[in-house]
Amino acid sequence: MAAVLLAWWVSTALVLGLVWLGPTHRRETMIAATAVGLLGLVGVVVSGSLESFTGVWLGFGSALAVWAWHELAFLQGLVTGPWREACPPDARGWRRFRFATLAVIHHEVALTVTLVVLVALTWHAVNQVATVTFAVLWVMRLSAKLNLFFGVRNLSEDFIPEHLRYLKTFFRRSAASPLLLVSVVVGVVVTCWFASAALDASQTDVSRLSKTVCVTLFALAVLEHVFLALPLGDGALWRWVIRGPGARSS
Repeated sequence: MAAVLLAWWVSTALVLGLVWLGPTHRRETMIAATAVGLLGLVGVVVSGSLESFTGVWLGFGSALAVWAWHELAFLQGLVTGPWREACPPDARGWRRFRFATLAVIHHEVALTVTLVVLVALTWHAVNQVATVTFAVLWVMRLSAKLNLFFGVRNLSEDFIPEHLRYLKTFFRRSAASPLLLVSVVVGVVVTCWFASAALDASQTDVSRLSKTVCVTLFALAVLEHVFLALPLGDGALWRWVIRGPGARSS
């Protein structure tokens, strides 16, 4: 579990750090990230045939590399959506949802297509850790975005770079919506299911490690959702990263 936590923290810090280098470094960072992402795809294929500890960690790391590329491309403003302006002040209900969707639809489609590709690449693989890792990140990130739209107490808006500040107009600060409660409850249930499966003594050590990776990811995702409902943010984990040249002065 500690290794999963460390990998998640380091990869997130690295992506944020690259974004906050500023636009002058955008080309170099995206070239490097694309190379790492392509290596991640290769790692996904290779790990699928490795039913071993090495295969588990290779699959997990490869999925993180592919996910990091998408996060960096989004935060750099390269893969977002056709709508790049603030939400119209008079937009309400489904009209507001439509504008919010247009603001991020390219990113969502890219993530979904990538997930489909990973499923296809590992369809008959003995090791599914890479695909499950990406799927968990995809589901919980989509859930987080929907919760930000419908309303949460903690928006975690410090992480949004200046060129994406218009996205804040689609967030809503309010008491937690029913969706957040549903998200947390479902997340806890799935986490407990994976935890129970990981503790099953009849399985192999490799299978137990695979499920432990999954349960740790789900637990992290649930924790992030809990932070959305609290007046306290998780920004302290990353604030030291976003004080580079690209950060907005306060």
